[in-house]
This record gives sequence, structure tokens and C-alpha cells, in this order.
Amino acid sequence: MGGFSGEHQISINSGCQVYESLDKRKYNVYKIVVGDFDGETIDRSVWYWLDDDGSHRPIDRSDFTITEKGKKIHFDLAFIIIHGNPGENGVMQGYFDLLGIKYTTCGFYTSALTFNKGFCNEVVRNFRLVKVAKSCVFYRDQPVNPKIVLKKLGLPVFVKPASGGSSVATTKVKCAEDLLPAIQEAFTEDDAVMVEEFVKGREFDCGMMKIKGKKFVFPITEIIPLGDHEFFDYAAKYDGFSNEVTPAEVDPAIAEEIQEVSSKLYDLLNCRGVVRFDYIYNTEKNQLYFLEVNSIPGQSAESIVPKQARAMGISTTKLYEMVIEDALSVKGVK
Repeated sequence: MGGFSGEHQISINSGCQVYESLDKRKYNVYKIVVGDFDGETIDRSVWYWLDDDGSHRPIDRSDFTITEKGKKIHFDLAFIIIHGNPGENGVMQGYFDLLGIKYTTCGFYTSALTFNKGFCNEVVRNFRLVKVAKSCVFYRDQPVNPKIVLKKLGLPVFVKPASGGSSVATTKVKCAEDLLPAIQEAFTEDDAVMVEEFVKGREFDCGMMKIKGKKFVFPITEIIPLGDHEFFDYAAKYDGFSNEVTPAEVDPAIAEEIQEVSSKLYDLLNCRGVVRFDYIYNTEKNQLYFLEVNSIPGQSAESIVPKQARAMGISTTKLYEMVIEDALSVKGVK
């Protein structure tokens, strides 16, 4: 848990939720924090085992081990719950692949692809399975011509880091003069920024997992921002400024379409573990639009996927146990 992005503390919350939910009689569980956050900056060089007494104990990054009471502890499995860099973008997966340690998430290639919204959108668009909003992607130090962007996408638009989550540094831009400042803000979080056309409609999320070949497609959730929050921004996600209705109160045909598309995308993108797909349903055109894939969805008390699993009759503890047992059964990793 932890990581190097603006989602560091959210990841800590998720990690602690997983830790508290697991049966300690069945598993020897250790909280490993990647990156030391002092409230302002993150020291990437500091990785530590967060013991139950609050102490920080070092990690040997050469083999991802810790020393406890003079004994070196080698891990059978990494339950990766780092949102953003380096957990959701494939970096940790590549590290564990090199060390031969099993983990609970999508593999390196899928993680890297799905984390970059610009690349992932183009791949999903080519599947011809679901609509994808028009967008432009810019990289740091490249010139941005607002007129060309607005001619292609119109107003309003969403400006967001191309690789990021939790709506950190994401802005809904309604007037032309706010576009460049929004892009500059997004660049504080990532080296690539995506400007995406606004699609009016209802927002739905669908979590799912495949356990030993059997798919579990969860009941969908509708996200309804409250007050002045026009979309599911950071405050709406974590400060209570949204209603999250699970199962969503929607035409069963729409719910079935969202679940079916999610199930197909899971396979086409070669996903593993628990994944959440986000959509906008345009009620005027009766058209479903793909937003993004979350390969490591939140697991804190406010998070959507545990609520969806419970609505399906799967407790939080059981959810994590299913994911762990499935990951341990993966062949080819010693």
C-alpha cells in the first residue's frame, strides 16, 4: 500500500481495510508501505513494514523480504493495493515477476495499458463493443493549441491526468480560458494529460472478478454527485458528496448491458483479480460510453467494489480470501 501519487493516503486506507478484514488465523499478514509521505512530499526510496505497534521496519528491496525476530521472512503473495504509481501501472507487477512472487492483480502488460487512459481508450474503441468519448492526449513540453482542442471536442470538456485515479487533478472545463490552467494542473500529477469530450448521462460502475475460471460480475452502482459537485470528483468520492446506489435503480436491460460489456472487456483486456469498469449512459441517445478501467479499485470503507460484492452476498473477508486463493493457484510463478 502507499505509492508515489496523490492517492497515497487513499491506498493506505484501502490497505488497512484489507488487513483488518483478513483472517489472521489463516494468513500471516504484513502491512508493507511503499513510499514515505510526510503530508507534503513522498520519499520514493523509503519502503517499510508498518507493524501493529506503529513502528516502521525496513524492507530489503533486493528480494522483498523483512526480518522479524532475527528470521528472514519471504512472502508467498503480494496483495497489491497501491492505487496509481507504482501499483496500478504495472511497475510493481514487473518487480514481483522478476522476483517470482505471486500477486493479486492484473499482469504487467494489462496494468500498464489500462492505467493510461489515452492508450486504453484507443484499444477499447477498436473492440467495437462500446462507445468511447472523443479525446486529445498531450505530453509534457508539447505545445497545446486550445482552439484546435475545442474545435474537435467542444465545451464542456474534462481535463484529467492520462494516468491517475480518484479524480485527482481532474477538472470540468466550461469556458475556453479555463482550459490551459486545467491542463497545467493535470500536469502536476502526470506527464500526460487527456482532454475528453463531455458526455451527458448517468454514471455507472461495475466490478467483477474471475476466480478459478468462474466469473463473478457484481451488481452495478450508480454514482449521483450531490450539491455543487457536477461529477464524481475527489470530494464526491471521499468526503460524502455523492450517493452511491447499489444495486443501481435502472432499467434491468441497461444493467445487463453494462455487466455484459464489463465481462467481455475483462477477457479482451486479459484482466486478473478484482477490476472495476466505469461508464456513462447517455439517456438521450440510449448509448453506453466507456470511461475507464480500474485494475486496483479502492477497498476503503467508502469504496464501491466491497459494497457491490456484499450486495451479491459475498462478505468483504470472503472477497479477499477468494482473490488470494485464486492468485496463489496461478501456475508458472515459483
